[in-house]
Amino acid sequence: MSPVLGCVADDYTGGTDVAAAFRRSGLRTVLLFGPPRAGTVVPDSDAVVVALKTRSVPSGEAVTASRAVQDWLTGQGVRRLYFKYCSTFDSTDQGNIGPVADALAEAAGARLTVVCPASPEHGRTVYQGHLFVGDRLLSDSPMRHHPLTPMTDPDLVRVLARQTPNEVALVPLQTVERGVEAVRTALAELEARGVRHAVIDAVHDGHLAVVAGATTQLSVITGASGLARAAGGLTGVDLLAGGGVPALPPGPSVVLAGSCSAATLEQVALARASMPAHRLAAHDSAPAEALEWLEDRFAEEERVMIYSSAPPEERSPGAAAFVERALAAVAVRAAELGARRIVVAGGETSGAVVNALGVSGAVVGEEADRGVPWLLTTGVPALALLLKSGNFGRPDLLVRATETP
Repeated sequence: MSPVLGCVADDYTGGTDVAAAFRRSGLRTVLLFGPPRAGTVVPDSDAVVVALKTRSVPSGEAVTASRAVQDWLTGQGVRRLYFKYCSTFDSTDQGNIGPVADALAEAAGARLTVVCPASPEHGRTVYQGHLFVGDRLLSDSPMRHHPLTPMTDPDLVRVLARQTPNEVALVPLQTVERGVEAVRTALAELEARGVRHAVIDAVHDGHLAVVAGATTQLSVITGASGLARAAGGLTGVDLLAGGGVPALPPGPSVVLAGSCSAATLEQVALARASMPAHRLAAHDSAPAEALEWLEDRFAEEERVMIYSSAPPEERSPGAAAFVERALAAVAVRAAELGARRIVVAGGETSGAVVNALGVSGAVVGEEADRGVPWLLTTGVPALALLLKSGNFGRPDLLVRATETP
């Protein structure tokens, strides 16, 4: 049976988030990391998510990688594509949301697609085309300090217009509140005008259900996990929590935190009070020091944390790639030492860790928090991975994720 939905996600934690959303909607979901290898066999499933690491690469690279996955998914029988990006629309004036959305739509022959990053359960809403984080505009949230994609403009129509030569327009909340047919009519009118990207307001899950119902005719839709769940809900049936989910493997845990988001900083601070922790500094000997610290502690402790997360005034400019490589090396050594749970905070860090571990796919398990599912690798020995987007999770997530069941 061919999958109903195919998804290209622009980072690894985004892939886990959208896979959890599909699974929660009742869809049998397969999650793959990186471009599928030749001969990759997809088991019977309703949705296939391919998580890439394209959020912060040059836009040409992001387009090439995303298009290759689109072609592969089409070869698997997928006829409808979801492009998943962060609910805070993480991008720059050069992309990569606009260029990738353009390329996917053009390849599918789609004249129009929708843009809906709203995820109300995570506090992300869109009103009058402006993205809010909780009760603040995106530009007033901690995302304005993001080291790779600082978001200083909350107007999604304006942001996207800087990323694409195609026309961008808004479907306002008043239209969404009139229901599915009103939105469908508005989209048809925009398409007739030559609009390629329709930004759609949504401030609660009911609005997302309307958007999903109004876009069933579109071959490519784009958004965060909120719209993905609504779209999946048109096909699937809600799963009972924990039904048929493999148990987490027993063994030691390691937390690797690279995100500098406000949520992760709070989580790291709480975890430091519960487990041995080592801060990874940005200097040449830091990776060796972190590995030595890990080896000294791991024989005696059931859980440890190595982190580089820091507030804006303490960050080292240009150190992101260095930190990612160092934490990835720590992950590999932790697995060699017997770690069976690896918890990673940060999208870029998660991508580096998964690649270093050589993980190509996993079974989507229970969520530790909304949008943060456990992933059970299929290799030997089995690993349980928790890949957390920087802004996701309750304050005690890192502590709970490493507790012995």
